[in-house]
Amino acid sequence: MADTLSRSPPRRIGLLTGGGDCPGLNAVIRAFTRTARGRHGVTVVGIEDGFEGLLEGRMRELDYGEVAGLIGEGGTILGTTNKGDPWHFPVTAPDGSVSIHDVSARMLARIRENALDALVVVGGDGSMHIAQRFVALGVPVVGVPKTIDNDLSATDTTFGFDTAVSIVSEAIDRLTTTASSHHRVMVIEVMGRYAGWIALAGGVAGGADTILIPEVPFAWESVFRHVRQRALRGRRFSIVCVAEGAKLPEGGEVLRGIDRRRTDAKQLGGVGAVIAQRIEAGTGLETRVTVLGHLQRGGTPTAYDRLLATRFGVAAAESACRGDSGVMVALRGTEIVTVPIADAIATLRTVPPNHPWVQAARAVGTRFGDEPVPADEGGARGDGAPAS
Repeated sequence: MADTLSRSPPRRIGLLTGGGDCPGLNAVIRAFTRTARGRHGVTVVGIEDGFEGLLEGRMRELDYGEVAGLIGEGGTILGTTNKGDPWHFPVTAPDGSVSIHDVSARMLARIRENALDALVVVGGDGSMHIAQRFVALGVPVVGVPKTIDNDLSATDTTFGFDTAVSIVSEAIDRLTTTASSHHRVMVIEVMGRYAGWIALAGGVAGGADTILIPEVPFAWESVFRHVRQRALRGRRFSIVCVAEGAKLPEGGEVLRGIDRRRTDAKQLGGVGAVIAQRIEAGTGLETRVTVLGHLQRGGTPTAYDRLLATRFGVAAAESACRGDSGVMVALRGTEIVTVPIADAIATLRTVPPNHPWVQAARAVGTRFGDEPVPADEGGARGDGAPAS
């Protein structure tokens, strides 16, 4: 691979977890440490709180005792943050104001001071972009794809995704029983800023009646019509699974706030409440909303994520210890391979409108809010208000 740099084998490797936490991170730390130390005699230095800890020099050597028993533990023993981009580093002044600085030179100095021969970065799209910039500065880096959103290109799946989907599908199971009992419409808002993989997979697995994702524009009247038709058929409840990044028909995402300390300052959230209000107004049916939020990131990883994280950790150790750089470990089919980090961040992995999961969902009657509505059909108007 043209983007892959091969160097002399390192003796001391820094390992960090960046971005949002997710189940399986500790399994990667365990597998990487045991493989690098046991097979190659390499010292593994755990960097606390991602790139922020690298800047501040907060590091410690990892041994067998510290990683023992981690395979089933959620979170990360190293800590993490999504505010440590070296080229967009937030500094808070005494008066509370936030200014953004380029501290990459200081981070490079920390790498030299701590005699790190290479870095292994476990993270998602943002972390991989940072990793690629370090590669361009001559730092040997190997990436490990981590994100519950499953939106990294060049890998079929990221660890953490399966656990998040399992949590969503279980939540839908539970909401279905109470929705059925009270004859309500239940809207469940799940994570997925720009890619709707969690809402799609969790919605299909949980049997949601309607799934709304960023990749498929929806119309209010199409959503209302499906809810009303279910009620007319005696199904006096509906489950609507919506990704937090779903775009409203009138245009735009629903913002919860702006945080300049983050590289992507937009904080999404609240689209579920907007959709619930519109459905109640447009159909006259009692509607409630549940926001899963960080529940999707917490808890123990599924068996699938434990296995995938372990395989990724082992592959990353083998790659880093032989001197590879500028590559990310990835799942292709059933095999673990290495791919250029540049390929992984070239485009965001979003849901294709004709993806097999979408086709399967449509085949069993799940709606995406894009179905045509007859022009002469009565009912609610497209603005969410009852028809006159």
